[in-house]
Amino acid sequence: MKPKVVVIVGPTASGKTALSVELAKKIDGEIISSDSMQIYKDMNIGTAKVTKEEMQNIKHYLIDFVSPEERYTVSDFKKDSEKAIKEILSKGKTPIVVGGTGLYVNSLIYGIDYQDMEFDENYRNELIKKAETAEGLEELYNEAKKIDPQAMEKISFNDKKRIMRVLEIYKATGKTKTEQEILSKQKEVEYDFKVFGITLDREKLYDKINRRVDIMIEQGLENEVKNLITKYSKFPTAMQGLGYKEVVQFFEGRLTREEMIEKIKQESRRYAKRQLTWFRRNNEIIWLERWRK
Repeated sequence: MKPKVVVIVGPTASGKTALSVELAKKIDGEIISSDSMQIYKDMNIGTAKVTKEEMQNIKHYLIDFVSPEERYTVSDFKKDSEKAIKEILSKGKTPIVVGGTGLYVNSLIYGIDYQDMEFDENYRNELIKKAETAEGLEELYNEAKKIDPQAMEKISFNDKKRIMRVLEIYKATGKTKTEQEILSKQKEVEYDFKVFGITLDREKLYDKINRRVDIMIEQGLENEVKNLITKYSKFPTAMQGLGYKEVVQFFEGRLTREEMIEKIKQESRRYAKRQLTWFRRNNEIIWLERWRK
């Protein structure tokens, strides 16, 4: 019998952290984060990183351990999360994987092995620059659609990160993202993953997102970004994170402070919508419409 691993997914601000901690206390579990931004050190406010108080003495893995100067891949996550699962099981405890990064979750629960890829830094910078304009992003979207139409069926026309990933994977390996996933899924998965999803009424979710952004600003998101820019010399992927890139645009004079705040809220709502779309395509997820009042 395969060891059981609990997975909790859902959009940003839906309450995954609170649920995972409550569950861990009840079933003697430990938590593995599958959030692609909470891995970074010194990026706490903008990532809504779980605090020591919120952890309630439950051990958390894959949080706050990567320098923003480093590139961290899906392949890295898969290796690190599998190592964490083994460690938790060796203690006789239950692993609980929690997060909203769909690609991370899928790599783990379906055993998708994105082979180590040597990414071309110059090519990535070209993509980032082109994606800054609506016309450039549309061009990249159409290019990715020609390369891997099947993958692009699941990707929104304004999802910069995933559009660029499709293009980068193809350039680095000569194989499409879809081809890699098909090959990987032929391998048997080592664990019995039970996947639960949190969802909220859209109006309530958007209200929670807006309030979370206001709290981030009050807590000092702008100072956090200033300190990051002072402390680190390069950001291969970290500063492209939601909330961070908008503050940088404000610093560069491309947005007013009010525009920055509204843009973070708007992009966060769009991100939550994309997350829900991604996870709802998975028929194996058990949806918890309401897990607490």
